[in-house]
Amino acid sequence: MIKSKKKGSIIVISGTTCAGKGTVIQKLLETEENMKLSVSYTSRAIRAGDVEGSTYYFVTKEEFERKIANGDFLEYTKVHDNYYGTPKLEIKELLNQGIDVILEVDVVGAMNIKKIFPEVILIFIMAPSMEVVKERIKARGVESPSQIIRRFQTAYQEINEIPKYNYVVVNDVLEEAVSKVKSILISEKCRVDRIEEILVSNQEEVIHEFLMDKEFDNSEREIV
Repeated sequence: MIKSKKKGSIIVISGTTCAGKGTVIQKLLETEENMKLSVSYTSRAIRAGDVEGSTYYFVTKEEFERKIANGDFLEYTKVHDNYYGTPKLEIKELLNQGIDVILEVDVVGAMNIKKIFPEVILIFIMAPSMEVVKERIKARGVESPSQIIRRFQTAYQEINEIPKYNYVVVNDVLEEAVSKVKSILISEKCRVDRIEEILVSNQEEVIHEFLMDKEFDNSEREIV
């Protein structure tokens, strides 16, 4: 009886450094068929484990700035002297096909997307503690002390922005965090504002009329 909107949803997932948001997203994509990750562009250098076209599309600073001038990005930002941008055309095509699109962006990018798509689902992933964040950064072994300090400063700034999000999930146990995000997305699909229209078939109308007639017939017999 209920016909939901066919257009896909935009799901923005942000989080502090080393909160494990990328792993949460990966687990979602492994089990959700009607969901795609929008791969962003970046001007930062490729790190060990990065995959071109999967982690990011890696371009030079000059190439990125040309794309900005061409209006190719839904939103873009500059973090730690590197550009990050969300491709516009790819996302619109997926949404029109009814596919949900996940965007992994920072707080600034999330707020920019919210201006364009007020109905966006904003989820913030947090590590269980900043001590855990410190240990995860150290385990990487690729950043200098000054870079680590800068990441911590950014993390504290981002935590202050949590009230602007719809949901916050603490990633202590990965399976539980993924389950919570799935529950959020299920509940969002049931929102009344996602209903396009309520349909009643001819057969349902006949059954309704029959039941109403039976009820009135019984009422009349009782009165008599």
